[in-house]
Amino acid sequence: MFPRTALVTGASGGIGQAIVGRLEREGTEVQELDLVTGFDVSDPTAWQSVDRVELACLNAGVATSTPSITELTGDEYRRAIAVNVHGVVYGVRRLARELEKGDAIVVTASLAGLTGVESDPIYALTKHAVVGFVRSVAPQLAEREIRINAVCPGFADTPMVAGELRAALEDAEFPLLRPEDVAEAVLLAARSDRTGEAWIVQPGRDPEPYRFRGIPGPRVVGKEGVSPPL
Repeated sequence: MFPRTALVTGASGGIGQAIVGRLEREGTEVQELDLVTGFDVSDPTAWQSVDRVELACLNAGVATSTPSITELTGDEYRRAIAVNVHGVVYGVRRLARELEKGDAIVVTASLAGLTGVESDPIYALTKHAVVGFVRSVAPQLAEREIRINAVCPGFADTPMVAGELRAALEDAEFPLLRPEDVAEAVLLAARSDRTGEAWIVQPGRDPEPYRFRGIPGPRVVGKEGVSPPL
């Protein structure tokens, strides 16, 4: 059975609770890490107490309440970066030292990491960072046969979707994901033999890796199609 052990950050939130519940139904022993229980993902010292699990679900995340860049406060900006970006980087850094062959990490990103989001540019910024980080760090983890993937859900029926945004979605009769849908995608990505992928999660669709087009190569004679040494 995989996984026998797991941890979930942001475990008290809507998607976090769904991930915990899905894993526990599989018989997995789950560590629930959340700020409300004293675990701050943005604190690098907190991660020092985390030991090996077979699956790490780095799910903690926050949105901002300020669409206007001119009205964005420094505190709100720093909080979003700390939780959404630092929390993932510190977590992966620690787990990369502890995980073993066959273990996996799944990061909750968002469709906001694949497109523009006028209603929350800072949230989009952080999720683009997360997707880029997962894709970039995957090869070095793969050398140790550790997989890392991101799930990129659309709008889910959680408290994070609130206020004017929820009202606009309801007025448009736009379907929302259930948190359980995202949890299923997390488990699917965790059990996949693929790594460095961004899994799309949308209502009524089976989760699948996003097909990145890649970047255009040079148009220099003799160097067509050559990739840079990234």
